[in-house]
Amino acid sequence: MGTNLARNFANNKIRTIVYNRTKEKTIGFIRIYGSDYLEGETNLKGFVENLEKPRKMIIMVKAGEPVDAVIKQLLPHLDKNDIIIDCGNSNYKDTQRRFEELKKKKINFIGCGVSGGEEGALNGPSLMPGGTKKSYQSIAPIFRKIAAKDFAGKPTLTYIGDNGAGHLVKTVHNGIEYGVMQIMAEAYDILRKFYKLSPPKIADIFEKYNKGQLRSYLFEIAITVLNQKDDLKRGYLINNILDKASQKGTGKWTAQASLENGVATPSITEAVFARILSSEKDRRTHMSKLYKAGKKRRKLPLKKFIKFLEKALYAAMLSNYAQGYDLIAKTAEVEKWKINLKEISRIWEGGCIVRAKILNFLHKNASTNKHLFEIPKIAKEMKKNIPHLRFVAAFGAENGIPLPGLSASLNYFESITQESLPANFIQGLRDYFGAHTYERTDRKGTYHTKWQ
Repeated sequence: MGTNLARNFANNKIRTIVYNRTKEKTIGFIRIYGSDYLEGETNLKGFVENLEKPRKMIIMVKAGEPVDAVIKQLLPHLDKNDIIIDCGNSNYKDTQRRFEELKKKKINFIGCGVSGGEEGALNGPSLMPGGTKKSYQSIAPIFRKIAAKDFAGKPTLTYIGDNGAGHLVKTVHNGIEYGVMQIMAEAYDILRKFYKLSPPKIADIFEKYNKGQLRSYLFEIAITVLNQKDDLKRGYLINNILDKASQKGTGKWTAQASLENGVATPSITEAVFARILSSEKDRRTHMSKLYKAGKKRRKLPLKKFIKFLEKALYAAMLSNYAQGYDLIAKTAEVEKWKINLKEISRIWEGGCIVRAKILNFLHKNASTNKHLFEIPKIAKEMKKNIPHLRFVAAFGAENGIPLPGLSASLNYFESITQESLPANFIQGLRDYFGAHTYERTDRKGTYHTKWQ
């Protein structure tokens, strides 16, 4: 992504200098892509000195210690008011720490989420910068030039908020991405296991979905993935890809942030757990022989089922976004960031991995002060589609097909919209064995009972 981001700047006639600790990589890159706007430096000091002041330096390295190491190497060569921009996938807590440490040295630090993969980095990503407003205004003119465009043709760039706000939003973006992909994978699983459909047949169904409310980049590329022939043997590649999903950590960070800030994100968390379970391939294979699949209990004609599934997917997607947006809003409240969820939806309309029609709907209707399910137009969509999600979740349970993402999305909706939950029972038990106390429904205060 770093090389493509540099090319994107240069392609937009922004003078760009690149440096890599491996001299040969820099030389090889410039040999291929060097131009009047794209140069290379094999010496770190020379790299810094050749930048126009106040310097703007983008770091694109692995999250964690490598970012700290690069900053440490840069510092002796920097002047007051220079700007370091971390465009990698960093944990927002690390970004907050770096922001404060560099502030003491009079160096500006921006943590900027970048979404779109390698293709987006080259042709236009979604950009989520966090730092001081002054620092943002300094980089905004050049970042606007390289950003993708939203549905109205505006750059997918906005000021997110102070210190780690940009990286928090990017982390949650990735968590939502985990949830969306898991939900889609479960739809694929039902269609192949229960209805015995071939990859191209499933691709045809996804193509129909991609023309309606579910239109998105992920459904678009899913069609290509499902239709891909295998170069090494007869058949379709998807059937020969090992069912072990990897992860780089942002989904886990989203789950951790939700736990730390007391926000429920079950769809995202279940998507992380699903990837962890997928890695247990040997154990799953062994267990499958012990617990053989039972007889199919209920079958709906395919033509009718795919209509149910489409509506179920839409309800699950809205639930997934509602959880992610709630996490952003509540974290912003804790951190005293002023984050605009309408703007977040807008900059995700183009360039990023989750870009989709649904984001335009959220851009028009989201509110930072309200949960998505409280907003009338969104509530109307949930009421219309949630019965289909209930049906599909029950369908999977009856037929032994695991649907953790779809089920978590449903259970979140059912829980957040219930006036009464069985937590009173839990509090009674907690008070019995640990004197943890409880509150009452009929009067204020905290109580403990000497249970008989």
